[in-house]
Amino acid sequence: MSNKTEIRVPDIGDFDKVPVIEILVSEGDSIEAEQSLVTLESDKATMEVPSSHAGKLVELRVSEGDEVSEGDVIGVVEVADGGESGGEGEKEEGKMEKGKKEKGKKEKGKDDSEESDDSGESSKSADDSPETGNRKPETESSSDLPAPPVPFDEKDRDPGSLPHASPSVRKLARELGVDMGSVDGSGRKGRITEEDLKKHVKSRMESTATTGGSGLNVAELPKVDFSKFGEIEEEKLSRIQRISGPALHRNWVSIPHVTQFDEADITEMEAFRKASQGEAEKADTKLTPVVFLIKAVVAGLKAFPHFNASLSPDGQTLIRKKYFHIGVAVDTPNGLMVPVLRDCDTKGLIELSQELTDLSSRAREGKLKGDEMKGGCFSISSLGGIGGTAFTPIINAPELAILGVSRAAMKPVWDGNEFQPRLMLPLSLSYDHRVIDGADAARFTRYLAGQLEDLRRQLL
Repeated sequence: MSNKTEIRVPDIGDFDKVPVIEILVSEGDSIEAEQSLVTLESDKATMEVPSSHAGKLVELRVSEGDEVSEGDVIGVVEVADGGESGGEGEKEEGKMEKGKKEKGKKEKGKDDSEESDDSGESSKSADDSPETGNRKPETESSSDLPAPPVPFDEKDRDPGSLPHASPSVRKLARELGVDMGSVDGSGRKGRITEEDLKKHVKSRMESTATTGGSGLNVAELPKVDFSKFGEIEEEKLSRIQRISGPALHRNWVSIPHVTQFDEADITEMEAFRKASQGEAEKADTKLTPVVFLIKAVVAGLKAFPHFNASLSPDGQTLIRKKYFHIGVAVDTPNGLMVPVLRDCDTKGLIELSQELTDLSSRAREGKLKGDEMKGGCFSISSLGGIGGTAFTPIINAPELAILGVSRAAMKPVWDGNEFQPRLMLPLSLSYDHRVIDGADAARFTRYLAGQLEDLRRQLL
């Protein structure tokens, strides 16, 4: 003989119309008491609804996406041998008897026929089984109690927008510190599986290793099929872009950048540069504003030694450098390269011009050696030949600062009596705020400006 029993939604607190986010069984399945049938998800918790009876699930009355409230029927279970009418004691006895048989133990001095009486209450021998541990029969079965809610960290989000995943997967995501919204689900209707979660974590770890590891939990960029909106063409990044891109990203997210802006009056410097071109041509080179900037920067690094330093990997030690190697960004057909001019404090303007011309030419031809782009103390990025008024250059770690230079422009400058036309050069100094504070950055740029405004200062 068998009876059919309805499985209803237990007490779920003050929630009403809670969505069903997962069906854990199918019609025709044999289920155990306490086995979870469906998963519900409110705006504050996820919970699994268990079956109060063991038997065969003959009817499932909900689907994913349905909304249910306390008392709604989840499904119908066919309970064999009068399990429904026998009461909770008989159901409990059946579970204990099963446990006894699995363990192969029999109660001493008792026949199997004495293990329950006509009222369906468990006998003493049943209470002493390994499964109950000398418990007295409970007046209310634990199967009738509501499943405990599982809290999660998405309380303020619309339940309809939450990604679908089982409580076990959500728990694992919380333990790993993963935002479920950033994980792509491969299951039905986009459900996130444990394998999806593991693949996501592995991908983020590989990405972190590539970019140097920032410790930031940044959401991934959306994947967009641009061909839906019109014609497209794909072009692979150059090798230089593939190498420099991750380094730039690492530097940007791992260094607290601040940029100090200033201007230098280079009217006299520019007049001197043009007047000296004849001597430079005799040396088969050309004087550019960049070599004057190099000399000014060297003077600045001597005056402010903590700019000529690097932080140790653990961020606890400042490594001061006694040499002056200056990197200069070069625009090449394949991307940005930064060759390094060494011992700039020992070289004059003509020698620096020759070295800069050589390095820049070989950079554009792709003939630079790896060592020629290492060991810099400070970098200069000049966009003066193109234009612009200011920009924020990214620090070339492990350096602590970089100088950006834009196009010089003639401006009226008040000399105390009248406005004079002066050639003003915009300076943009990005610095690592962990080591350099704003006051020193302002002093440094003012010092650079002074060196450029009066070249005689570089002789001091």
